[in-house]
Amino acid sequence: MRNISSVLGRLAKSISVSLVLLFAVTTVSHAQDAKEGEAIFKSKCTSCHAINRKLVGPALKDITKTKDQEWLIKWVRNSQALIASGDPDAIAIFEEYNKSVMTAFTDLSDDQIKSVLAYIDAESAKADNPEKGGDKGGAAVENTGASNWSILGMVGIILLALVVIVLLNRVSKTLEKVIAKNQIAEDANLGTGTDSRYLAFAKSFVKNKKLVFFAVLMIVAVLSVAGWKTMWNIGVHEGYKPVQPIKFSHQLHAGVNKIECQYCHGGAFKSKNASIPSANVCMNCHNTVTASEHYDGEISPEIAKIYKALDYNPDTRQYGDNPSPIQWIRIHNLPDFAYFNHSQHVVVAGVECQTCHGPIQDMEEVYQYSQLTMKWCVDCHRKTEVNTDNKYYDQLIEAHEKLKKGEKMTAAMIGGLECGKCHY
Repeated sequence: MRNISSVLGRLAKSISVSLVLLFAVTTVSHAQDAKEGEAIFKSKCTSCHAINRKLVGPALKDITKTKDQEWLIKWVRNSQALIASGDPDAIAIFEEYNKSVMTAFTDLSDDQIKSVLAYIDAESAKADNPEKGGDKGGAAVENTGASNWSILGMVGIILLALVVIVLLNRVSKTLEKVIAKNQIAEDANLGTGTDSRYLAFAKSFVKNKKLVFFAVLMIVAVLSVAGWKTMWNIGVHEGYKPVQPIKFSHQLHAGVNKIECQYCHGGAFKSKNASIPSANVCMNCHNTVTASEHYDGEISPEIAKIYKALDYNPDTRQYGDNPSPIQWIRIHNLPDFAYFNHSQHVVVAGVECQTCHGPIQDMEEVYQYSQLTMKWCVDCHRKTEVNTDNKYYDQLIEAHEKLKKGEKMTAAMIGGLECGKCHY
């Protein structure tokens, strides 16, 4: 009976999937051109343009109502050629946007550009009348769907299939209830014998004193090891990964885009702390890079958080008077009594960032890779060879030579003027 129930359930699911596929096949042609235009728009246009908002270029809402289609095709394919021809509209747009040169899309055919314009029309209509899904104004997409008879036939098939699915579900549930009752009855019949076997095993176990002693000894040993391990790891935050206020991806910036760590963490070269970059460092790139091509022409939500922190308006490119700091959560944190100098390790010893921080270039979200315990640091110092090919050790050699000659040596000669000697 269980097999019959499962077969009926699978049959109902198959009918449902078939209906969805059939509906998709009959409706896919309704927006063929707009779909193609959407794909082209998102791959080539969203870095500079949005439908309802000005980015690097103008907002494109209702652009086909203000400009002729043939003119738009020429502009998209090669705007500079249109400007060079002396077209007054092209020259006016070029002057309005500070003579910013638009990319020439010579690889697009006329039909592909028309598909993009159809997509823009459809999105413009949605903005004008969102309740109707953007049909206002009529996107440049023809309905090549089925005839009225085929639509009525489709409706009839759907209704019939729904009836069949309902009936199959009821039969399946009834069979499942019968199976469940039979299972309960079987468990009740076997219950007495099972309980008696468990009880007999428990009594024999308690009577065997050697076995009881061995079991207690094993439990004490396991708990002791677990307790020792827990106490040993107190204060060790290996794998710690807090939720940050902005989802900054080191994988994208340091991995894909190959940005040097010290571009943002400049303190690693010259001070004890690597330092967290200010939001102004982020704006060196993100005043123009908005990742809008991945968000349907809208600014990335994470980049928008940077703009909010700086009270920056991306439309006017102006800063306001109400900035607020980004509340980053510290991940790598040594005890107060432990002194660690980034510049001494990075500049003098030439230690790579990955030595302590792990494969930071592959981390979507940063976490503490290493233990950062005293044992971990001591082990590293025991196996790391000292690089004497730098000015720091040249000063020490010079100081020792003066000592051999009986000359005086000052603290400044052995690094006594370094800020980190006193300030930490």
